[in-house]
Formats: sequence, structure tokens, C-alpha cells
Amino acid sequence: MTIWAVLPAAGIGRRMGSTIPKQYLTINSEPLLLHSLRRLSSVSAIQKIVVVIHPEDAHWSQLEASIEPEIQNCIITVIGGDERYQSVLNGLGALIDLAQADDWVLVHDAVRPCVRAADIERLVEKLAEGNDPNSIGGLLGSEVDNTLKRVDENLTVVKTVDRALYWNALTPQMFRFSPLKQAIEAVVASGEQVTDEAAAMESAGHRPIMVPGNKDNIKVTREADLILAAQILEAQHSETLV
Repeated sequence: MTIWAVLPAAGIGRRMGSTIPKQYLTINSEPLLLHSLRRLSSVSAIQKIVVVIHPEDAHWSQLEASIEPEIQNCIITVIGGDERYQSVLNGLGALIDLAQADDWVLVHDAVRPCVRAADIERLVEKLAEGNDPNSIGGLLGSEVDNTLKRVDENLTVVKTVDRALYWNALTPQMFRFSPLKQAIEAVVASGEQVTDEAAAMESAGHRPIMVPGNKDNIKVTREADLILAAQILEAQHSETLV
């Protein structure tokens, strides 16, 4: 079983409203990207991490130079595309000479710094260690807690939706190398817009498996999320000291 990772970090963070890309905003003086890298690198099964950066990224080279050797040695850097799925495809392209068709690839959001190593390992165990050659992959997710409402274009409630049938999609998302690459290539060719790897796989006719993950695996999108992520990381650190 061989596992690779792709970490898309080519976004510019429009919704954050910051002067620097949100993956370089800091918690405890360390960029979100570095927190996410450390979470991935703590999983020994991962062979290499492909970091996908913006072509005009002015921050990565300095960060990479500051990373301790045990992380540096497992990093490959490539340039991303205009959309997330294009960046992931570029990341997969960097693995063509390294990965076999049925190897596994974990794709994780650079701005999810709170993902727990235990959740990543659970995802690997559920998908890869089941030894099912027909298994395509799946993703971490969490159950929806709030009541869901479907609305029309005027924001008038049309229907209350049964939340038991819906989950929040988290990352990492983990799929076999060749099917994932083919699925994203098909998305690019068709002009379809997808927001995660699971959607690309669904579009190709696959049915990803949902693996329960911790709800504190939040995505930092707005300023309030950065404050919450700092509190979560502090709480997680306290747990390890108990």
C-alpha cells in the first residue's frame, strides 16, 4: 500500500479580505499551511506531499526554507491552476513518474489546520487497509447538526430537508491515483465546475465512501474561522498533555 498526498495551496483567499493569501495567515506565529503540512507529515504512511502553489506566490520559498528537514524531504512543489481541481490535477501530474495506477492519493485543504492525525489514519484504515481491489476511495465527513431549509431565489423557505441524509464534506479525501486523475481530467475537458475531488469522482460514476471525522476539522474561510481554529488547536494541544 503506497499513499501520496496533494495539498492545494494556490488560492488567494478572496473571502478572507486579507492582503496575503489565507494559507499564510498565522496561528501562534505559524502559517495555516505549515500547521496542515505537519498534520499530514505526522502520518507515516504518506510517502510524499505535493504542495501546489500560486504562480506568483511570494511566501512559499521562505516558509519551505524554514521547515525542519524531516518535512522538507517529503515535499514536492508544483504550480497550480485557476481552480482548485486544476491545481489538484497539476499535483497529480507531479506524481506520474512515482505513483502506480492503484496507489492512493490524499487531497487535503491547506486551510484545514485542525485535522487530527487519528482521523487521517482512520480514513486510511477504512479505505486502503480493507484490501478491496475494487475500492475507489472516499472522504472524511461529519453529520449535519442543524435543521436544513431549501429556499427559492427570493430566500423564501420551500421545504425542510431531512438532515439525516446529508453530511458535511471534509478533507482529506482519498482516492486511487489513476481513477482520480482521469475523473479530474474529464471535469476539465467538459468545463464542469466541481468543488472537491469526491464531486469529480461522482461525475465519473463512482460512489465515494463517507468516513466519520471530527467536527473540529474546520476550514478557515473568514476571519472568525481563524480565531476558532486557534482555539481548537489550543484545545487539541491540551488533550495531548492530559
